[in-house]
Amino acid sequence: MKTGLFVLLLALAGPAAQAAELTGDALWQRMRSGGVTVLMRHAQTVPGIGDPPGFLLGQCPTQRNLSNTGRRDARSIGAAFRKRGIDPGAVWSSRWCRCLDTARLAFGRFRPEPSLDSMFNDDTARSGAKLRGLHARLAARKEATLLVLVTHDVNIRALTGQSLAPGEMLLTVLRGGKLEVLGRLTADDETVAHMPGQQARSGISGVESVPVVKGITSGRTA
Repeated sequence: MKTGLFVLLLALAGPAAQAAELTGDALWQRMRSGGVTVLMRHAQTVPGIGDPPGFLLGQCPTQRNLSNTGRRDARSIGAAFRKRGIDPGAVWSSRWCRCLDTARLAFGRFRPEPSLDSMFNDDTARSGAKLRGLHARLAARKEATLLVLVTHDVNIRALTGQSLAPGEMLLTVLRGGKLEVLGRLTADDETVAHMPGQQARSGISGVESVPVVKGITSGRTA
């Protein structure tokens, strides 16, 4: 997605509200209290950017899918939740197979949600429609239980301005129709306090910035 389009999408989404910092166990404890949403990037995939030409939803062999490491990491994410006695009330996922598989391996259940589908190849109109659709779905949700959204880095950047490594998560709360970022964490307990305007690190030239997180490596996007 081009830089100009990304800037426009941030304007459509609105700036993520600033929140008091939560770190470490406080983030997991906040999950237990409910009323929050976890934005999760799918786990690590095989090398590549985007998807192969002509890929089709519903046909996983045509897409870029989880690597063996990614499948293991997805299971570890679920184990981290169970270890802390946290059972999401609902899990929504992009319809891309790498997201569906992440959700299935981590939580054993999911509901496909089109508004979480990758915006990697979308134009401004389609991307904006997905952002508006997701905000509307979140605002209409009546349950106060923990909600997990498994999606793509490009979507998460458009929603929050922050870039995540595969399997990394942002803890957010919906306030004023926008997702307020409370902090970020990984299944292995490493956390990074929310800092407005935080930039991800990258060691790959010409590829969108991707954070470097212990135990999880990535050389790709979306």
